[in-house]
Amino acid sequence: MADALRALDILANPADLSLGQAAVVVLHGDEPFLVREMLVLLRDALCPDEVDRTWAWREFSGDDELDPRDVFDEAATVPMFASATRAAVVRNADAFVSAARERLETLASGPRGRRGIVILEVKTFTATTRLAKAVAKDGLAIETSIPKGYNLASWTRKWAQSRHGIQLAAPTAQRLLERLGDELGQIDQSLARLAAATPAADRKQPLGPEAVEDFVGSPQERTAWEMIDLATAGDAAAAIKQLADLLAAGESPVGIAAQIAAVLRRLSTAARLLALPAGQGRPAGVEQALREAGVAAWPKALAQAKTGLAQLGPRRARQLPVWLLDLDLALKGDASRGLRARLALERLFCKMGRSAESGGKPAPRPASGVRP
Repeated sequence: MADALRALDILANPADLSLGQAAVVVLHGDEPFLVREMLVLLRDALCPDEVDRTWAWREFSGDDELDPRDVFDEAATVPMFASATRAAVVRNADAFVSAARERLETLASGPRGRRGIVILEVKTFTATTRLAKAVAKDGLAIETSIPKGYNLASWTRKWAQSRHGIQLAAPTAQRLLERLGDELGQIDQSLARLAAATPAADRKQPLGPEAVEDFVGSPQERTAWEMIDLATAGDAAAAIKQLADLLAAGESPVGIAAQIAAVLRRLSTAARLLALPAGQGRPAGVEQALREAGVAAWPKALAQAKTGLAQLGPRRARQLPVWLLDLDLALKGDASRGLRARLALERLFCKMGRSAESGGKPAPRPASGVRP
């Protein structure tokens, strides 16, 4: 099999997976959700009868003092009466690969015949090694990372439909990614909760972004987004109160700062686009600028972003990257924890709280859960 495959593509179309006569399968990457789902898919393909899995599917930990002979003997054992293919799985196998490289090279350089299969889970798998070349030729190498630039929004929509039986509108998938980033495990859990709460009759139409608000992230994460809504609207006092609750619940100041930065960078980008000279890339209006800056293209999100941008004013909005840099340096320095970390975050909210350009009055409080 000539080319390495992507777990994201395989999971979106699992029927396309073909193991052929591969003797060695390598899962290489750093996304735990993809590793877990690929192992389940491989197990179901090799051992379709659940009864066979107790003897045909055995997992080893590469963190233990593992004797390579145990792994290879497990894979070499031929079942006499069952139809399942025996699989020896080595989790966290980077050290195991180094210790048993020559034996793996020999095993990978040819079809498995009636023997079992060796499945390796590794963080890295350099394509120029002899083992990687042998696996590329006769085995199977599957990337379990998220490639840079991959269209996760499209993948999320496919996954929602194939795994959870619900349809997402394009802005809804974008909303999930804005809230959860590329945390596929959390995305899957949120989709499961959304599916459980969606009546069968409503699954025939794509769900809009407002449908995900109550099902995305933990209660602490939702509180963090509400805090950011308040801060961008200029209600510094209420935002600081929410911040105190989050810190008391054990949330990390650095994590909170990262969520804040994701929102404020979009507002700053929109402000810079609007400041461009006419005819040199300036958007036609505020809404277009916000969309180009990455704000979700649905009415409530755009309305919240417009409120925040107006409340901050052009000058302060363009200063946001500087303020965020100051916050980042503080949290990585002498304000990394405790009261100093809280003070650094509160200082940012106070800078955002009142705008001379809006008459010194905070903007109206937005609807709960709506953010740029």
